[in-house]
This record gives sequence, C-alpha cells and structure tokens, in this order.
Amino acid sequence: MSETKLTLVSHHLCPYVQRAAIALAEKNIPFERRYIDLSAKPDWFHAISPLGKVPLLIVSGEDGTEAVLFESAVICEYLEETQPGAPLHPADPLKRALHRGWIEFGSSILSDLWGFETAKDATTYEAKRLALIDKFGRVEAELGAGPFFTGESFSLVDAVFAPIFRYFDVFDTITPTGVFDRLPRVKPWREALAERESVRQAVSDDYSNRLMAFLKHHDAWLLKLAA
Repeated sequence: MSETKLTLVSHHLCPYVQRAAIALAEKNIPFERRYIDLSAKPDWFHAISPLGKVPLLIVSGEDGTEAVLFESAVICEYLEETQPGAPLHPADPLKRALHRGWIEFGSSILSDLWGFETAKDATTYEAKRLALIDKFGRVEAELGAGPFFTGESFSLVDAVFAPIFRYFDVFDTITPTGVFDRLPRVKPWREALAERESVRQAVSDDYSNRLMAFLKHHDAWLLKLAA
C-alpha cells in the first residue's frame, strides 16, 4: 500500500467522514482530504458516488488505476484489512461481530441525534432527548473500566462514538441537555475520546462555528432554550 494514494472526500460536519478520518489517523496513514458542499454537489462527485453521500475513499495506484470506496463501514474495514498498525477490531470472530453490531447501534443513535438537533418544537426535542438517553443507557451497560469501549485498546467502536460525543461538546455550550447525567461510565469514555489525537484532528478548527450555523439554519429548538 506504500505506493497507493488515498483521498478522503469529506464534508466538514459529517460524522461518518470523521469515522474514516479517525481510522486513517489511528493507522498512521497519510491521506489527502477533499471537501465538498453537499448542498451543491459537483458533477465529478455525482459521477463517482453511487449513493450521493460522503465519505468516499479514492484509492489511486501508482499505475494510474483508481477505485472509489463508499460507505464509512466499508472504508474502515478496508483500512483494517490492508494497513499495518494497531488493530481496530478484535481478533476473536465473536467479539468482532459484537463490535460491528455496536457500530450499527452508533449509526442508529445518529438518526435520533439528527432529529434532536433539528427539532423545531419542545415536544419533538424532548422525545428525541429521551430516545438518546435510552440508547446511551444501553451503551452504559456494555462499558467496563475504560478508558475505551473495551478497555485499554482503541477500536472502531470508539471511532464511531467519538463524532457523536463531539456534537454534545457544542450543545453543552448552548444549554444543558441532561443526556449523560445518569451515565457514570459513558461520561469518562466521552472525555477520553475527546482527548485522543486522532479524534481532535478529524475535523477542521471551525467545526463548532459550522455546527452552530447549521443549528441556526434549521431554527433548532436547542438554541431557543438558551434564550
């Protein structure tokens, strides 16, 4: 893979892009980032993205060949299977399958999170807030002593949840959400992930400003709670 160039097609706020960027950093793989505006997708992006979504990983060989991988789970699995460095999946097949299940669970949290951050009224906001508390409660029951999902080793499950927690780093500057108040294991896990270099470098320096602009654009109820 030393002769292969990797380009991660990205959007500044996409948590799925962050998963891939974190995995690349954890594997210590050099890569280029190419940002696009999802509200005005360029023609070249439409041509290579079957689902019209990010992330994409463009794998360019020295011989001029090029392959485009889409879907963050596929990209992360590819990196795990082809790159050296610390493993991000357990070696045991059963544990690996369990991790893949929790990765999918993380994606389901993102679905509720979208509804939470774009809620325009108190009823919708509270329903999504309670759904998030319930789901994070299920995660709480799986956590051990930490600092990461399964202990000392950082995994792809951690790469999935770190971007989720990053949303709340911004939300907490607006108003208390109470989502993690009764989750004594989740809170230190969140803090450990926030300190990880790969996690910090997965977004641009203006991430918080961009997320605030997103909330304002969607007239988020969350912002009204700070008034």
